[in-house]
Amino acid sequence: MTDLPGRENDPNENPFAMFGDPEQMAQAMRQFADMLSAPQGSGPVNWDMAKNIARHAVVAEGDPSVMEGERRQIVEALSLADLWLNEATTLPSGVSNPQAWSRSEWIENTVPVWRKLCEPIAQRMVDTMGGALGGAGLPPEAQQMAGPLMGMLKQMGGMMVGQQIGQAIASLAREVVGTTDIGLPLSDRAALLPGGIAHFSEGLEIPSEEIRIYLALREAAHHRLFQHVPWLRSHLLGAVEEYARGITVDTSKLEEQIRGLDINNPEAIQEALSGGNLLKPEETERQKAALARLETALALVEGWVATVVDRSASGKLPSAVALAETVRRRRATGGPAELTFGTLVGLELRPRRLREAAALWRALEEARGVDGRDALWGHPDLMPTADDLDDPEAFVRGEQAWDISELERKPDDGKGESEGDDKGNGEGNSEGGAS
Repeated sequence: MTDLPGRENDPNENPFAMFGDPEQMAQAMRQFADMLSAPQGSGPVNWDMAKNIARHAVVAEGDPSVMEGERRQIVEALSLADLWLNEATTLPSGVSNPQAWSRSEWIENTVPVWRKLCEPIAQRMVDTMGGALGGAGLPPEAQQMAGPLMGMLKQMGGMMVGQQIGQAIASLAREVVGTTDIGLPLSDRAALLPGGIAHFSEGLEIPSEEIRIYLALREAAHHRLFQHVPWLRSHLLGAVEEYARGITVDTSKLEEQIRGLDINNPEAIQEALSGGNLLKPEETERQKAALARLETALALVEGWVATVVDRSASGKLPSAVALAETVRRRRATGGPAELTFGTLVGLELRPRRLREAAALWRALEEARGVDGRDALWGHPDLMPTADDLDDPEAFVRGEQAWDISELERKPDDGKGESEGDDKGNGEGNSEGGAS
C-alpha cells in the first residue's frame, strides 16, 4: 500500500520493488555464495560458479533431457559411423562408449578441458582486475594495510571472470553438435547433442538421419585421431597454452571498463569483459611460432577428418557432398563458437588452410594409399609443415614419410632390428649387428 495520490490500496503494487528484479537478485545471491565458497588456492576462477552460470543460462532457454529414443538414435549413428570408418583409415576405433548429451551434460563433461585452456588468461585478468579495483597506485604501506581487502577484491575479480567464462561456455553449448566441433579434444568420450544437431539442421532440406550419420562420422573420425595418436592431444592443447601465455591484458581499457561496474548486473559484466577488446597478443617470434604451429595442426586434423569422412560417406549418404560443404563453410567463416573461444583465450580458432590440408591428404592417399597416408601420424616430425601446405605435391614426392622406421629405431638403439633378425638365421643376425 502507498500514500501516493491515486495509488491507494493498489493490489498490483510490489512492496519489494525497491530491491529490484527478484530474479536478478536471486542470481546475484547465487553468484555471491559461489564466490564465498571458493576454496583457497583453487586458482583464479571459481569453476563451480562458472559451470553453474553456464548451466543456468542454457536451462533458462530450454535444455530438455535426452529422451531414450534420441539416445538410441545417437548411439546407433556413432556405432554405424565407426564401422564405416574402418574402410577409410588404418587407425582403430576411438568410440568405446558412445554418448548422447544434453547441453548441460556437455558443459559438465567439458569443463576440465576449458579450465586447462582458460586459466592462463584468467590469471592475468584477475590479477589486473584486483589491482584496478583495489587502487594499484596506493603507497606500499597502504597496500600492506589493505591486504585483506585486496584479497576480497581479487575474489570479486575472479567472480567477474568466472561470470564471463560461464556465459561464453553457455554460448558454445547452444551451438555445438559434439565434443570436437572446435577441433580440440574436449572429452575422452565421443558424444553428440540432439539439440545441437537440430540447430545445425535448420534450413537444410536433407533427411535428418543423413545429417545425424554425417556428424557422427566427423565425431568418430576425430576420436580415432585423439585416442590413437599419442602426441596429438598434448600437441594441440600445448600450442593453445603456449599462445595464451603470450596474451596481455589491456589494463587501461580494463580499468576504464570496470570503473563503477555493477557486479549484480550480468549483462553489464558480459559487455565490460568482452575479451576481443581486452586481450591482445604479443608480437613476438615465439608467439607467432605458437600460432603458426596451432593453425597448421588444426588444419591438418580437420583436413584429414574431412578426407576420411568423405571417403566413408561416398556411395552411402546421397547428401554427403552438400553436408561436407556446409561443414567447411561453417568452419571456414567462423561464427559464435569462434567468437566465444576468442573471448575465452584471446585466440581465433579457425583452420584457415583447411582446403590446402585436405588436398594434401588426398594427394598422399592417391600416391601412397591409406596406409602410407595414415603412417604420417606415427610421429610429429613426419607431419607436413605450413610450407608443405603451399606445395603439397613436393611433399608427396619427398621421402619424409618413409623415415618412420628410423624414428622407431632411435628409442631402442636398433634393438627392434636385432629382435627381428633373431627370427631369422645366424647370418641375418650378424648382419644386423654389423649394421
